[in-house]
Amino acid sequence: MGLRQVVGGCGLLCAAWGGWLLLQQPAPWRIAGWLAAAVVLHDGFVAPLVIGLAALIAAVGPRPRGVPRAALMVAGSLTAVALPPLLRPGAVANPTVLPLDYLRDWLLALAAVALFTLGHAGVRAVRRRVSRRP
Repeated sequence: MGLRQVVGGCGLLCAAWGGWLLLQQPAPWRIAGWLAAAVVLHDGFVAPLVIGLAALIAAVGPRPRGVPRAALMVAGSLTAVALPPLLRPGAVANPTVLPLDYLRDWLLALAAVALFTLGHAGVRAVRRRVSRRP
């Protein structure tokens, strides 16, 4: 049995276990609806937005490689993780449930990713310029 079959089997077992746990909940259809909405949001909005941005960047300038591409993936992952607290309804009954300023923290994390990416690009540009000098 190959590695692909083992990993696929583990994935199926995890999915079955998740389905079993979902059915144990008092309102499994509400959770299933939320999960379906997350898939629709990703496939209908996030993925086309990222693909469109990548196509725009490729049409306007050089194609992002390496670190810029990784930065886009990290920014997308941060956004996916931050969406539930960012989209939370108004005040909650327990103020300790979501006590932080998630919008500010998400923006700071995205700024850190952008600064790292720009810093890396700057260092590479300086290295290229220095290596070209006779």
